[in-house]
Amino acid sequence: MGEAGVFARRRVELMGGEIIEMSAIGPLHASVVAHVYRLLNRLFPDHHVRGQLPFDASDDSEPEPDIALVPGEPGDYRDAHPKHVALMIEVADSSLRYDRGRKASLYAASGVSDYWVINLLARRIEVYRRPEPDESQDFGFGYASHEIVDAAGHVSPIAIPSVTIPVRELLL
Repeated sequence: MGEAGVFARRRVELMGGEIIEMSAIGPLHASVVAHVYRLLNRLFPDHHVRGQLPFDASDDSEPEPDIALVPGEPGDYRDAHPKHVALMIEVADSSLRYDRGRKASLYAASGVSDYWVINLLARRIEVYRRPEPDESQDFGFGYASHEIVDAAGHVSPIAIPSVTIPVRELLL
């Protein structure tokens, strides 16, 4: 349907076989995504940073995270979207509940071990780690670890713990 243009000019993603219409991206959200994209490109030259591009979460789910830090080069994904990430990031304002709930459960179910939500409303980072089965969640998985890091704190990706990022640099 996507290739046929059914969703032209509409922001949608596939979640559990369901087409989900996404809300419009506001100026602050867009600015933070662009800023974080640039920052991660500089900090992780041995990885490929993908911005708002599909992630192959499962046979019936292809979300488009705001930022995905993946191994390799862009050409490595010519024939298929990535199935594995070093770090997944969503920037959230109006989507905060969705990113903490349904999307977090999908990412946990697909094995994403390091998922960050940049909470624009509270100006902090929510760090989700250690995916585990959780039948109360939409996709049967959740995260065993959930940490909130305010603007004065620092975060490091699990896959590259030698790089420490001041949270204030992620918030603009």
